[in-house]
Amino acid sequence: MQHIDSGGALRNFKLTISYDGRQFHGWQIQNNAMTVQEAFQNALSKIIGSDFDLKGCSRTDSGVHANMYCISLKTSHPIADVRLKAALNRWLPLSIAVLDCEEADIDFHARYSCTSKEYIYKIWNTEVRNPFLDGYALHYRYKLDEDMLNSAAQAYVGTHDFTSFCTLDSREKGDMTRTVKAFSVTREGNLVTMKVEADGFLYNMVRIMVGTLLRIQQGKIPVDGIAGIIEKKDRKFAGPTAQPCGLYLNRVNYD
Repeated sequence: MQHIDSGGALRNFKLTISYDGRQFHGWQIQNNAMTVQEAFQNALSKIIGSDFDLKGCSRTDSGVHANMYCISLKTSHPIADVRLKAALNRWLPLSIAVLDCEEADIDFHARYSCTSKEYIYKIWNTEVRNPFLDGYALHYRYKLDEDMLNSAAQAYVGTHDFTSFCTLDSREKGDMTRTVKAFSVTREGNLVTMKVEADGFLYNMVRIMVGTLLRIQQGKIPVDGIAGIIEKKDRKFAGPTAQPCGLYLNRVNYD
């Protein structure tokens, strides 16, 4: 956490950004790898010094992208929101863009004020890879039946204990219950998109959901097998963790 000077009145900004995750090891600061948070803090220090406290809406994994990511930024610096947006877009790397900047209620928190998040996972589904989607979609060369997978995925919808769909580590403790509001699998030409909205996500949850659907396509898990995997509350029964390249944080919803 950064030190906040007590010279002026404390203000809170809501920043909406997007980023290409290929060169970053996720959002959260790490000692030995570049992250989105570190790049953001480096830019902020050039603009307003050390007078800020930064909170992100989600911990994204290495290589994962964001079409929409929200940050709450507390500072006593008098900079106007329009100037802050322009300055950040000048100093941030080209892989990060600030889409919007506005003053928010002092109690607004990018993570804890969030009511739901939506992720999409992109799969380039044809025999020949697309060089323009390298790092931006999973290349899956075998036939995908999007209608069958969409039907199977409806078992994810609802309030469940998603222990089977989580990589357990020190980040995940306590209640593993999440409410999935919607899950869809659609196709546009060779691009298959899986979209899921929930009130929250466990570590690697979306990527394991995708990996499980791919196992269903391969016939290694029954089409109606997801409900049983949820009931097991055991990671070993779900499919593998899909690669991060196809995953995007797509929307962050607030009241």
